[in-house]
Amino acid sequence: MHQNFENMPDTSRIWIYQANRNILESEIQTISSVLNEKMDGWAAHGAALLSAFKVFHNRFVVIALDENQNAASGCSIDASTHWFKELGAELNINFFDRSIAYLADNEIHTVDLLGIKKAVSEELIIAESIIFNNLINILSDFEQNWQLRASKSWLKKYFVPASV
Repeated sequence: MHQNFENMPDTSRIWIYQANRNILESEIQTISSVLNEKMDGWAAHGAALLSAFKVFHNRFVVIALDENQNAASGCSIDASTHWFKELGAELNINFFDRSIAYLADNEIHTVDLLGIKKAVSEELIIAESIIFNNLINILSDFEQNWQLRASKSWLKKYFVPASV
């Protein structure tokens, strides 16, 4: 059962799919059409799953699931992953991008994990940069801690002043 993302309880489990590029408006329409259909039939062991999705910053698709109604099973999670593999193949988007996303000049940029130190030293990412913490898995955490200043995130170790 699909519903409006804003109506999902704070305790909802979430999955964040980061695209490797900006998603075009026409692609968002395709994603919405596919996910609306898939979520209307999404179930775990025959029990309907109350779920929602939303596209953020034309770069992230967030799925929310109210596990107070029915919990996800391994098969239902696999099914949702498969939706994104199919959408990715159709739209030529990698929804499994694991690079670090950050906001600079009102645009989303990414850097791979091995390039973080260099990005900090070149001041592409500064202490005040907003980064996206895609490891969050509860909606209340998403709302409060998904977008963080780099100095308040796990990247803070790169902004500690050197000892004299």
